[in-house]
Formats: sequence, C-alpha cells, structure tokens
Amino acid sequence: MWLVPLLAGGIALAFAALLGRAYAIRRRPAQLLWTLALLMYAGASLALALGALDGWSDAEYRWYWALGAVLNVPYLGAGELFLLVRDRRVRVAALVLLVLGTAFALARVRTGALEASALGQDLPLGREAWARDPFVLDLARLYAYPAYLFLLGGTLWSAWRMRGRPELRDRFLGTLGIAVGATVVAAGSAFALHGMLAGFSATLAVGVAVMFRGFLRASRQPAPAGSR
Repeated sequence: MWLVPLLAGGIALAFAALLGRAYAIRRRPAQLLWTLALLMYAGASLALALGALDGWSDAEYRWYWALGAVLNVPYLGAGELFLLVRDRRVRVAALVLLVLGTAFALARVRTGALEASALGQDLPLGREAWARDPFVLDLARLYAYPAYLFLLGGTLWSAWRMRGRPELRDRFLGTLGIAVGATVVAAGSAFALHGMLAGFSATLAVGVAVMFRGFLRASRQPAPAGSR
C-alpha cells in the first residue's frame, strides 16, 4: 500500500521540478508558489509512504500533517491570487500573511501534543492523533478550508472576468483545472477520515496530476485577441 503514496509523491516532485524551471525562466510568482505547493505534496506523500511501509514515527506524522493537511492548499490559493491579482499592495499583504501563517503552523505542529498510540494504523486519524491537542487538528480546517473556497471562488470570478475573451481561454481553463484537482484531493479527505490509505493516496495522485495540467495551461502566454 505504500507504493501508491510514493507514486503520488514522485508525480508531485517531477511536476515541481518542471514548474521550478519555468519560474527560473519567466520569474512569475504564481509559478514559484505552485512549485512550493507541489514540493509540499511530495513531502507529505513521502511521509505517508514511509508511515505505511514501516510504521509511523512522530516526525513523519508531524510532517505529513503540516505539509499535507495544513499548509498545502493555502499555497495553491496564494498562487491563484498572484495569477489573478496584479495590485502590488494585495500581493505583498498576501505574501506577509502566508509567511507568518507558515511559521506559526510549523511551530504549532512541531510542538503539538501527539497521541503516540494512534500512530499504529496505516493512516492514523487526525482526530485520534491530536486528541490531546485539538487546536492542531483545527489548524487544518482554519488554513485549508478558506483557501479551498478561494480556489473555487477565484475560478468563478475569473470566468466572469474573462467572459467573451477567447484570448484568455487558456488562463481560465487552467485555473479551472487547478480547482478541479484541488477538489479531487479534498474529496480524498473522506478516505482519510476512515483511515483508508489506498483511496486517499489514489486521490492525491490523480488530484496533483490534474492540478499540474492546470498550472501549465494557466501559465501559457495569452493569445492575441482575435487569433482564435
């Protein structure tokens, strides 16, 4: 069962390398944020694979929770914000909030009271692992839920903004792909809630592949008006 999350991590790592290369060439902030998000996917998936392979360690579960459950979706949302919003003040404010939020989440997950007896499962349940420190459990909801709603809201807003503009078709469809991929991963939380490792890992692999396709399409240079 550890092969499926390992595959998901390999996909995320390969896509992160390609996006990182694109950022080095074009210097688009959205590409950098998406690269970091994919690296988080890879790190969380690797921790998941190691936990399933030889049993979860304290450190593996903390990394899995911090990178996969708490921080990943906010970085995806920030990437979409940088793609859709050009106002420098908004971008700077979002970046400051992201950095501070990241530092707080990492510190809180690192020092949280983890229930060691819950780590004996293939996929430990968050409510059991953080039974003695429910605020760390709530961090996933506080960080990921608003960011996910922003992904969906951003897609709808971009559709309204880009209506009747065929030259922006790639950007819209790419953003839609990111939202769909994130939704696939979010749907996988239903498997995680029941400790179903194979189903959860499969949704990670499929979701990250769909998001990467969206990243590539949204990053294309807009076609000149009237060219399609």
